[in-house]
Amino acid sequence: MVYENIITGVEEEKLLPYEKCLEYGASSLDNAELLAAIIRTGTNGLSSIQLAEKLLENAGNLNGLYGMSVSELMQIKGIGKAKAVQICCILELSRRIAKQKARERLDFSNAETIAEYYMEHLKREHLVLVMLDNRCRLIRDKVMSVGTSTGSMVSVREIFKEALDSRAASIVILHNHPSGNPSPSREDMKVTKNIMEAGRIIGVELLDHIVIGDNSYFSFKQMQYIN
Repeated sequence: MVYENIITGVEEEKLLPYEKCLEYGASSLDNAELLAAIIRTGTNGLSSIQLAEKLLENAGNLNGLYGMSVSELMQIKGIGKAKAVQICCILELSRRIAKQKARERLDFSNAETIAEYYMEHLKREHLVLVMLDNRCRLIRDKVMSVGTSTGSMVSVREIFKEALDSRAASIVILHNHPSGNPSPSREDMKVTKNIMEAGRIIGVELLDHIVIGDNSYFSFKQMQYIN
């Protein structure tokens, strides 16, 4: 048995990352091997593994890769445009998968949980429509408008068109104040009232309107502006 394990280990070491993935699955690869399997080929006297190790060394760690742009990746000797684009696309895909899983775990009956999640993703002023089914489970969300530091425009008609197209039973509206102060403006109050009244007529309930500030938020529902 020991002899067999030694033989297996030697055979595994001989496999290139791409081949090792085919033989044993992606989970058998370490971080450098995963990157090497993605970029496939080395360059300038470096194998794909050595190039991947160099890339990780420059990034500091896996998380460091997320902050690197195509141009920054291309500054690493051996990483050309094609490899840089490939790496960025893989990283963006993994980021979106992680984001989707995080959204699916959100408790949409809890304003604090929702605010904390979207607080990480909203920088410029965005207005986000969150569409839910009749069990308050996420169907999908959509950025309805991107504004400036002074405000964003929203159409009640467009909000409910999206909600009806997605067969949403209820919605949550979120937007952020780049100033950092989450206190609602008069316009925020007016928009919330219009959406709430339109929702009652259409049959799609507005569960909450959350204004996100700097590590803080304002919930219209918690403050009893929405019953």
